[in-house]
Amino acid sequence: MPDDNPIRILVWSDYVCPFCYLERPVLERIQAELGDEVEIDWRSFELRPEPEPTLDPNAEYLHRVWSQSVYPMAEARGLSLKLPPVQPRSRRAHEAAEFARGAGLLDAMNRALFKAFFEEGRDLADLDVLLDIGRSVDLEADDLREALASGRYTQQVLEDQQLARQIGISGVPALIVTAGAQAYLVSGAQSYETVMSVIAQARRESTSGKSSRLSSAE
Repeated sequence: MPDDNPIRILVWSDYVCPFCYLERPVLERIQAELGDEVEIDWRSFELRPEPEPTLDPNAEYLHRVWSQSVYPMAEARGLSLKLPPVQPRSRRAHEAAEFARGAGLLDAMNRALFKAFFEEGRDLADLDVLLDIGRSVDLEADDLREALASGRYTQQVLEDQQLARQIGISGVPALIVTAGAQAYLVSGAQSYETVMSVIAQARRESTSGKSSRLSSAE
């Protein structure tokens, strides 16, 4: 792929969304294959912000979705997810991830937060849990505690969500794939082949000199 036309993928996700975690193996494969030719950047999206009720972890429909969709996809993508025993609000987790961004550890924190919730069933709304996850990726716990207590990154999380609404994103995961002036919205936990085809299309249209636009590429 030509070096003068880099790919950027903005990923809106929520740490309580299993399909967002299930998109990580796809993005990790793309990153491994394309290296410096692609930049992947995680953005915040709360599925159930205050005052919207959180999900009932014992709800029948939730168990049905996991049985029919989550577990089969997890097996296919090599992840060991378990239906968490809690369904916390995710604002603090997003703020902790933004703190990690400043330390150059966003991707590591993103992976650790997903793993803690979907593989270990930990409560991502619990401050001590977030501090422990932060320590696991070499974040300074006292600084993280102060950042969360002061709401230092609240505005950044809210701005990410506002931008998502402006773009037309209403669910996650949602990927904006750009190459030069071209931008494509990819909704849902799509396959490696699907995302790579969108990347190829974006690059072809960028090199052909077409005008900037945001298109759906579901």
